[in-house]
Amino acid sequence: MNKAARGKRIGIMGGSFNPIHYGHLMLAEQIRTQYALDKIIFIPVGIAAHKANNLRETRTERYHMTALAIESNPFFEVSNYELKREEISYSVETIRHLRQSLDASDSLYFITGADAIILLDSWYHSEELCQYVTFVAATRPGVDIEEFESKIEALHLKLNAKIEMCFIPALAISSTDIRTRVSEGKSIKYLLPESVEAYIYEKGLYRCDV
Repeated sequence: MNKAARGKRIGIMGGSFNPIHYGHLMLAEQIRTQYALDKIIFIPVGIAAHKANNLRETRTERYHMTALAIESNPFFEVSNYELKREEISYSVETIRHLRQSLDASDSLYFITGADAIILLDSWYHSEELCQYVTFVAATRPGVDIEEFESKIEALHLKLNAKIEMCFIPALAISSTDIRTRVSEGKSIKYLLPESVEAYIYEKGLYRCDV
């Protein structure tokens, strides 16, 4: 079956991206190739419902860092949809918006982590969200697979959720650690693209973030 017949397969990857790093990029590329996705859209969150800190102040910088990080991959793009909103960002509203611009034959793959997917039934309008997407839950070594599969089955029965598991090699990089390193004057080289590293230093980001 050709791509025109089956519709496009589009990955959705949301996150704070504060800053984006190689862990995000490796995860996206591994899933893109494994699921034969036509593209992946990175969507930096505007105002997150689940985070105590307000990300509104860094929306411009987070968008530019994401754009810099993905510019060499023709299968990646970035959306500022959530960054333009003044309301809390809920996944179901973003996906509902995206679906309006897609063909009925197009498929959406919502990329998230294993720790987030097990809380799916607590997400805002999760049952509606499950109608629009197939979830791809990234798991890493050390996850109890049997327990995880049991939780996925429970979510399928409760929400009719379509959830795929994708095993990704461990890459111990976190945005929090990068911000802490910058604030402490430590090196962040090789943790994220050089263009993003240069942007952080140019704009003086995270210097007082502890």
